[in-house]
Amino acid sequence: MVGPVAIGGDAPVVVQSMTNTFTRDVGSTVRQIHRLEKAGCEVVRVAVPDPASAEAIKAIRKKIQIPLIADIHFDYRLALAAIKAGADGIRINPGNIGGVKKLAEVVTAAKDAGIAMRIGVNSGSLEKDILKKHRSPTAPALAESALRNIERVEGLGFGNIKVSLKSSDVRTTVDAYRELAGKVDYPLHLGVTEAGGLYAGTVKSSIGIGILLYEGIGDTLRVSLTRDPVEEVRVGYEILRALGLRQRGPEIISCPTCGRCEINLFSLVDKVEKRISHITTPFKVAIMGCVVNGPGEAKEADIGMAGGRGVGIIFRHGKLLKKVKEAELVDTLVEEIETMEAGYYTQKGKENAI
Repeated sequence: MVGPVAIGGDAPVVVQSMTNTFTRDVGSTVRQIHRLEKAGCEVVRVAVPDPASAEAIKAIRKKIQIPLIADIHFDYRLALAAIKAGADGIRINPGNIGGVKKLAEVVTAAKDAGIAMRIGVNSGSLEKDILKKHRSPTAPALAESALRNIERVEGLGFGNIKVSLKSSDVRTTVDAYRELAGKVDYPLHLGVTEAGGLYAGTVKSSIGIGILLYEGIGDTLRVSLTRDPVEEVRVGYEILRALGLRQRGPEIISCPTCGRCEINLFSLVDKVEKRISHITTPFKVAIMGCVVNGPGEAKEADIGMAGGRGVGIIFRHGKLLKKVKEAELVDTLVEEIETMEAGYYTQKGKENAI
């Protein structure tokens, strides 16, 4: 448990992110976390590089709804301070925390506070002896580091842990998780570290995380992007949606366009996406731009639009609703989507009442 959020077992795969503000700037950090909460982030991590950042956790925690994890490197005293300030969990990298004695102090503090710990192994900070043995940060090297540190923590009488083994190389990441998953039963936190910008990072994360989840490996994830962290959450949910593991918000199906398209579909899709980004109800929206697959796809969706020359036809559950001018398509489609969402919640209320 990280606060009230269950990770592992039969719990859904949990979507996490990390702030990129200065943690000691409480106002900026809280505002970013509120945006992440709205996007569906379920657990948030903050960097703790100094005592001021550790102390700020106390104020931040009072102003947010989701559990907060303190990310610690190099100085075990920062972990102790973050735990004292009320962090719901800590993430440490045993390769750089300062040795077994200092790790023991952190474990004791976490145990006394009743919080979880993530053992985070990274290819860039493996223990020197392991790196020397394997000559490079290979998948077996990552797994060996994780197993060593799991054993150390277990030896201190602590088992409330989850584990991550991250590399910026997708194949190394996948192989490392596969190796560890066959040897331990702790929850695994998935991610491809330092994956890159929006495009490269999304592709690498989707492949690496997607392969593992498809194989039944992984209990929580964080998509690492050099981008607004809200985008990390959106990509995370899209990965889960594509694998049929979780559904959040409307799924937009739209064609890539070709020479048959006679409406401005790029602009239309972009505007609709932005207008419905607040909706959490999971249903399917088709926005199609031609007569080949458009009508069929639009009819199969919960809400659909098939465009033609300056006009579009709106469908709901396969039934034709209306024909609309191109200039009115966005407003009409969004209105229908919001009407469907309102009906969904009305029906859910009736079911709950029953």
